[in-house]
Amino acid sequence: MLSKDSVRTRMESESGISFTEFTYQLLQGYDFVHLCREHGVRVQIGGSDQWGNIIAGTDLARRLLGREGEGEVEEGSQEASSSGTQTCYGLTFPLLVDSEGRKFGKSVDGAIWLSAEKLSPYKFYQHLFNVTDADVVKFLKMLTFMPLPEIEALAASMSKPDYVPNTAQRRLAEEVTRFVHGEAGLQQALKTTEALKPGSATQLDVATLEAVAGDAPSASLGRDAVAGATIADVMVAAKMQPSKGAARKLIKGGGVYMNNQKVTEEMAKVEDKDLVDGRMLLLAAGKKNKMLIRVE
Repeated sequence: MLSKDSVRTRMESESGISFTEFTYQLLQGYDFVHLCREHGVRVQIGGSDQWGNIIAGTDLARRLLGREGEGEVEEGSQEASSSGTQTCYGLTFPLLVDSEGRKFGKSVDGAIWLSAEKLSPYKFYQHLFNVTDADVVKFLKMLTFMPLPEIEALAASMSKPDYVPNTAQRRLAEEVTRFVHGEAGLQQALKTTEALKPGSATQLDVATLEAVAGDAPSASLGRDAVAGATIADVMVAAKMQPSKGAARKLIKGGGVYMNNQKVTEEMAKVEDKDLVDGRMLLLAAGKKNKMLIRVE
């Protein structure tokens, strides 16, 4: 490990390298040896940033399992011997990064999971929909099965005056969400996206509100503090506004929505029929500042 430029450079740098980082290669290397010996796993695949860790595994396999690998090693495929007559291989591929060099699939809110149990189809769709113009064509080529001529035509349309903003992003989000979550998952994502637009005529339901729960701040309030209370009172109780006066001023200016419907009366109250499934309420101060109220 000490002979590798990446490790030596870090150790000689001013910031150094942590013990965890230094020993990570050992952990991954022993893991590959164990999988090879016990389960016959002979190929490890990863992004190009995993090259050193994969090499550590194939090298350790050669040393511990006692057979010398044959052939020359080229970046992209590392060969070493295994416990049988077959050899172990390491394969790397270029990382998928955005125009600023950040790994795609990482966000300020955490990893972008493929499993619907880890990340709802709606949030998955939104992450793809928010891709920048600088990245969307590249991702359409790498993440979808759209014909290249169709992608090129879409790319050309982006520079035309009549181009509708986010058309390419919408296509990317639809194609990849359908591939990962199926048609049902895509329709759920589209329904939630449409339902959460201010002024949307789509009726909110519990499934839709739960899908957006991780994206919007939430507050739990007692039923007495919500049902029958003015919307201004609820906004103050949920800390959406600093005072009732500020809340009423926002309502008067047309900036408050309850369940996506604009509130027009300063003294409007929350009624039982406004509670989705009798236990949830969506308030918005402006188009983006949403608050999910859970009624206890």
